[in-house]
Amino acid sequence: ITLPASVTQIGGYAFYGCTSLASITLPASVTQIGGYAFYGCASLATITLPASVTQIGGYAFYGCTSLASITLPASVTQIGGYAFYGCASLASITLPASVTQIGGYAFYGCASLATITLPASVTQIGGYAFKGCTSLASIMMPASVTQIGKEAFKGCTSLASITIPETVTQIGKEAFEGCASLSSITIPSATLVDPSAFSACTQVTRA
Repeated sequence: ITLPASVTQIGGYAFYGCTSLASITLPASVTQIGGYAFYGCASLATITLPASVTQIGGYAFYGCTSLASITLPASVTQIGGYAFYGCASLASITLPASVTQIGGYAFYGCASLATITLPASVTQIGGYAFKGCTSLASIMMPASVTQIGKEAFKGCTSLASITIPETVTQIGKEAFEGCASLSSITIPSATLVDPSAFSACTQVTRA
């Protein structure tokens, strides 16, 4: 499909369930990708987002199981809930310095995602954001983060170590539950930690 330069918005559900759509380039005029826009586009392997995009709606790329990598332009400030849910082939994603919030379930079940660097602008990691990312071995958490949501990294079985910045005030329920490879973690003394946050982290020992 070829979109003309006059298009400014990809509306909600625009390409919902287009299972044969393999690639698409959005024109430089597009500023917003609506919710569910590419939901279930199982063949979508490549997409080019223009520098004008500021928002990726909830469920935007939900179930795009062939999407292997994506670069978000520097204009993006928000990644909606469930945005990349179940993108099992997504191995690489670059988050720009403009992103302030990672929505709940944003990368849930992205089993191929091995590493991710959160920009210094991120203040909140939503609940279930990286749950089930079984290949995630490392994550850089900036000093801007204040809250780690419920089950945010639950089941990230390859995550070996993580340093939580002093700015974090709360770690939610079961946030790191089942991270069986996690052997090293530093937690600020003033942080409120839910009792179940590190449940089944069999290698973690109290210093």
